Amino acid sequence: MSHPHPELSPPAPLVDGGVRVIPLGGLGEVGRNMAVLEHRGKLLVIDCGVLFPEEHHPGVDLILPDFGPIEDRLDDIVAVVLTHGHEDHIGAVPYLLRLKGDIPLVGSQLTLALVEAKLKEHRITPLTLGVREGDRETFGPFDCEFVAVNHSIPDALAVFVRTSGGTVLHTGDFKMDQLPLDGRLTDLRAFARLGEEGVDLFLTDSTNAHVPGFTTPERNITPAIERVFHDARRRIIVACFASHVHRVQQVLDAAVESGRKVAMVGRSMIRNMGIAADLGYLHIPDGVLVDLGRLTQLPEDRQVLICTGSQGEPMAALSRMANGDHKIDVGEGDTVLMASSLIPGNENAVYRVINGLTRRGAKVVHKENALVHVSGHASAGELLYCYNIVRPRNVMPVHGEWRHLVANGDLAVATGVPQENVVLAEDGVVVDLVDGQARVAGAVDVGYVYVDGSTVGAADETMLKDRRILRDEGFVTVIVVRDASSGALAAGPEIQTRGFAEGEDAFEQVRPRLVEALQEAERNGVQDTYQLQQVIRRTIGSFVGNKLRRRPMIIPIVIDA
Repeated sequence: MSHPHPELSPPAPLVDGGVRVIPLGGLGEVGRNMAVLEHRGKLLVIDCGVLFPEEHHPGVDLILPDFGPIEDRLDDIVAVVLTHGHEDHIGAVPYLLRLKGDIPLVGSQLTLALVEAKLKEHRITPLTLGVREGDRETFGPFDCEFVAVNHSIPDALAVFVRTSGGTVLHTGDFKMDQLPLDGRLTDLRAFARLGEEGVDLFLTDSTNAHVPGFTTPERNITPAIERVFHDARRRIIVACFASHVHRVQQVLDAAVESGRKVAMVGRSMIRNMGIAADLGYLHIPDGVLVDLGRLTQLPEDRQVLICTGSQGEPMAALSRMANGDHKIDVGEGDTVLMASSLIPGNENAVYRVINGLTRRGAKVVHKENALVHVSGHASAGELLYCYNIVRPRNVMPVHGEWRHLVANGDLAVATGVPQENVVLAEDGVVVDLVDGQARVAGAVDVGYVYVDGSTVGAADETMLKDRRILRDEGFVTVIVVRDASSGALAAGPEIQTRGFAEGEDAFEQVRPRLVEALQEAERNGVQDTYQLQQVIRRTIGSFVGNKLRRRPMIIPIVIDA
């Protein structure tokens, strides 16, 4: 992936006593968050998440951070600190532990429970250390203190890292909800105390830095959800993230008040909410939760389903309902509540699902027409408060697209952080903290690592380009048989096409031109199979480009007989 410093060369070795930050994901994008801190020859990893593919990633299941820059230094990793349990922060842990299974994982109770369940599917038993706010642990040369932060999942933590070369405060994802549903506030007193001690480098969540004011409290959503339940005539189908414990709690409470029963749909939803309930983060009222089979036997005005698919994922339950290929047949009078925000890049997929559900007669309630979701990230007003409380010497915005990082940096400058002390970087851009000053030190080569079925890293941009061509432009196969002894054309060319509205008959007019090109190649003594394939490609490509205005994949096959 490109970054705003294309002229950067690989960084020189870290000076003795310095602290290096190597972002392997999460800067310049929303997802696959991963930062590596280096000090005195050891590495501390903060988060290890995934990015979900978009339309221009056909066939890709997940996108991982690029472990390349640390792959030959796995023995130097003293711990992986996980700030919270969202997929964009823990989803790539199994792929890192495949490389070295005994790297210790550090996180809160819920975070570790979620990642352990994920690792169980990969048949990996991790080394874990549970921590909570106020705890302080040492990992090699890194002295880590954990601070409570409020987010859209319980048990989120910021981490303050003390080293002999300086201090680093990493917020993880956070906001400053003053009336949180679970009563767990972002600990601004701890932020202030750490600010008094001295924060040399502040790594701050940038996702909502461009949004003015303050993020709406979660509590404000409850009336809107209750109104949906009051107005619904038939079934209610709620789509949200499989880790959004607070939203599921609000739905369960509303179901009890309206006399409805609830079933959960989707493996990840059932697994995560089971973990949250077992650990006491989700309180399930007696008798409200039933299995799907029992729910469907109840009157439709007593049914509530909670499922995944709020981001338009094609295989998720909600998308399949919108397409009519799910056992739940959504129809007239049903209400669908999409209780989540739009992740950048997913807009088209989400609107397709909304249109599909609406076409089937459902009433779709979503963020644009009702207050049914609020962000889990601090808006500009909250970030200003944090800068004024922490008073960091240097700032490195993290977690967001370039526009988010720039907006966050501008907020830091507005509170008095010198412009030269605000470091804007993207994935792979290395930042060194030396003698209290943060500076870009160079760049390492990083890119997207694709999980494609059972393979990791085998798919590359060339392969994806081929897939996009096949999807968008179609393909043409040309089969030619030549005499092995004389090199003369013996049979063909046979032309087969896929993905063309014009049909194969449209290619009849190029056949004489192709025969002439092959005969001319024979007269010129061309015997090499690859060169003949190139003749076919040029001839077919020129015809299709000029006549049909297409650029398909062309597959020439030359057989000697």
